[in-house]
Amino acid sequence: MISSLPFIVLDSLVYAAWLFLVASGLTLIYGVMKVLNVAHGSLYAFGAYTNAWLIGWFINNYPDNDYLTFLFIPLSALIIGIILSLFIERIFLRKVYMRDEMVTVLVTYGLFLIFEDVMKLIFGTSSYLPYQPRMLLGNINVLDIPYVIYDLAIIVVAVLVWGLFYFTIKLTKIGKLLLTVINDREISSALGINVNKFFVFTFAFGCLLGCLGGAISAPMISVVPGIGVEVIVLAFAVVVTGGLG
Repeated sequence: MISSLPFIVLDSLVYAAWLFLVASGLTLIYGVMKVLNVAHGSLYAFGAYTNAWLIGWFINNYPDNDYLTFLFIPLSALIIGIILSLFIERIFLRKVYMRDEMVTVLVTYGLFLIFEDVMKLIFGTSSYLPYQPRMLLGNINVLDIPYVIYDLAIIVVAVLVWGLFYFTIKLTKIGKLLLTVINDREISSALGINVNKFFVFTFAFGCLLGCLGGAISAPMISVVPGIGVEVIVLAFAVVVTGGLG
């Protein structure tokens, strides 16, 4: 038991880092916009599916350039995050900002159900196994126990995202304005702050984090229909435990 303790600790840290990447986007959106985005699980799934599909396409056409598959992780998260955030925010959420929070929950839940079927139409129902990036980095010995380097890299990414959050909110003018919008959007608007612009960028960044969580976890899992359901339940549990918003 003692000999496997480092392995258990590392597994826990990797799992926590993965949950942080997904849940941080969810709590950011709620904290600023007071929108409980149930469709966040679909963003995770879209990120995973897009990355898996791109890796499979690239490996089939360019089998001698495996290391370039790492570029598809941020690329797929960026592309899908921007497209879906603009689609959801401009067409749906903008019409219900001043409505009761239950209305936004119903709207995003409806989008979640629609996106689940859209993913099946686009990517099919077969599983995707984009293992190449994870295998390329190999293993490292931690107290004589082999551990996959790719999994450890997720912890590094989570720490970098946390550092970006902390630096932006605590040490920049944008962070101060963001805190003002969070605490009182009406006073912020009266002071001349463009609240709608903050909403757009906040929602886009939150969606990007959700897609990044899916894209970065795709090489570790079997990407199949329904993966967004489990993730959104876990993400809600995390943000409620840590303090919603």
